[in-house]
Amino acid sequence: MTRPGLIRPGLIRPGVARAAELRDRLTDAGYAAGWRAVRLLPGPVARGLFAGGGALAARRGGRGVRQLRANLDVVTGGTLDDAALDALTRRAVQSYARYWQEAFRLPVLDREGIVAASTMLGQEHLERVRAEGRGVVFALPHSGNWDAAGVWLVDFLGGPFLTVVERLRPESLYRRFVEFREGLGMRVVPLTGGERPSSTVLREWLAAGGTTCLLVDRDLSGSGVPVTFFGRPSAMPGGPALLAAQTGAALLPAVCQFDGDGWRFVVHPEVPVTGPGRLRERVGAAMQQVADAFAATIAERPEDWHVLGRIWPDVGPGGRPAPLGAPAPGAVAQGSREPA
Repeated sequence: MTRPGLIRPGLIRPGVARAAELRDRLTDAGYAAGWRAVRLLPGPVARGLFAGGGALAARRGGRGVRQLRANLDVVTGGTLDDAALDALTRRAVQSYARYWQEAFRLPVLDREGIVAASTMLGQEHLERVRAEGRGVVFALPHSGNWDAAGVWLVDFLGGPFLTVVERLRPESLYRRFVEFREGLGMRVVPLTGGERPSSTVLREWLAAGGTTCLLVDRDLSGSGVPVTFFGRPSAMPGGPALLAAQTGAALLPAVCQFDGDGWRFVVHPEVPVTGPGRLRERVGAAMQQVADAFAATIAERPEDWHVLGRIWPDVGPGGRPAPLGAPAPGAVAQGSREPA
């Protein structure tokens, strides 16, 4: 017999497992249906549907939208009134919807047309490094359409670049995303669970003069490098700077943006990772320069920055962030304990 209020684990796990499996199947089926349906739609119809869906999502104001609004408030320095901030948030959600609309349709779009509609500012920084025969580490934020940028880059390089993807659930959905990006000409390795550690594969690729693109404006591991981002303490993965220091590759911050019906990619000058000091200090200094480059370009078109998660520990989805240095509403005093 079980004690009152307790359930033996074996009695509940099969049901939970079945529910999780069903949820995973529905998720995969939803993405598969989206990929098929959106590819069949005429371009203007698809764009209109996703723009309308983005506007609707902005009006509903779910948690992710509210977090995006708070993030954009920081990006704009708290200078917008509520109406202007709401309008910016709506454009940002529609920009994010455009990314997904293009992601679903990208495999069937004309590659030459994508390249022709793309502009790279700062291309000379990439060309210089390539002429030196060195590898390239592109550090990017979640902005614009990084997959369209990948199509341009594959055309420029005349071959693939390497990127790392997080393993998604279910595995079938992860494979869909891998096949999607490999179909665009990229080489993809999993962050975890691969035949060899992703860091090892990246080092070998870069040491041989290859190019990699890494999205780094969110620290999902909790062990990132402390940086100041838009004036507030945050963290970013130190991997791009560490890889550049270990392999001699160039670290180039780059930001993707939408440009009318096309795309624009802004490449910043190389961030140095060599010199005096300990490796940890050089990596930290380099990632701070990456954060500064991101901030400068994101501020030009904040609606194209698609981060619906928390970037700053003190900036959540509720209301507007407190001024830097001021206690947030409801903050727990130092030394006290939060209620369980």
